[in-house]
Amino acid sequence: MLLVDTHCHLAAGEFADDRAAVAAAARAAGVATIVVPAVDLASFAAVSECCAVVPGCAAAYGIHPLYVSQAGEGDMRLLREWLEQAMSVRRSVIALGEIGLDFHVAGVDVERQEYFFVEQLRIARDFGLPVLLHVRRAVDRVLKYLRRVPVPGGIAHAFNGSRQQADEFIALGFRLGFGGALSFGRARHIRQLAATLPLSSIVLETDAPDMPPAWLAGGRNSPAELPRIGALLAELREISVDELARATSGNARAALPRLLSDD
Repeated sequence: MLLVDTHCHLAAGEFADDRAAVAAAARAAGVATIVVPAVDLASFAAVSECCAVVPGCAAAYGIHPLYVSQAGEGDMRLLREWLEQAMSVRRSVIALGEIGLDFHVAGVDVERQEYFFVEQLRIARDFGLPVLLHVRRAVDRVLKYLRRVPVPGGIAHAFNGSRQQADEFIALGFRLGFGGALSFGRARHIRQLAATLPLSSIVLETDAPDMPPAWLAGGRNSPAELPRIGALLAELREISVDELARATSGNARAALPRLLSDD
């Protein structure tokens, strides 16, 4: 069983002391590929280094909506320059992300988030890159801008919208990411979506070190948890683990065509 973790912040400081061991444990558990998104300009170098030295990692670069308060308009020019350089090296960047909108945190500057989101969608469109979307409490607004600035698909990370919203993402060429939230019995809506959406629309993720599954009791999440998350999803869908692994890994490569192969 070879899985793809489509969203894991392996370059984050929480893994500074044991990053190689965490990645090795994930590989031993059957996680062949880990997509590592940046969150701001300052994290680009760390993501690049992580993906250069850790086997099976693939980089995405972008500015997270909760980090736009620290960004300037010049960051969009620097992002374009970074992508130009990165894309000259085969497979060194597979998506633009993590980008999007987040209206969950009180007091966010919505207008500023929307400005940087739209600008990054335009960059993704210009470079022909899919996007890794952050959509917390902002699904309809994200969809609005995706209709205005079409991009080559991608993944709606940690999806928790309605079935109608899910169908709209799918119609726009996106896959939907599911992770540790599936492990909580109270997450009935997410579990229902994961069980009933077309299998072709689903990818797996951990969002490590964040969003730990229930069995970690709030501890640090890691990509090695992905097989257990996948097994839970297979159980919810009443299919074999192997079928689930084949489908979700294939979906990840379809959503992110520059992604490393698992062979």
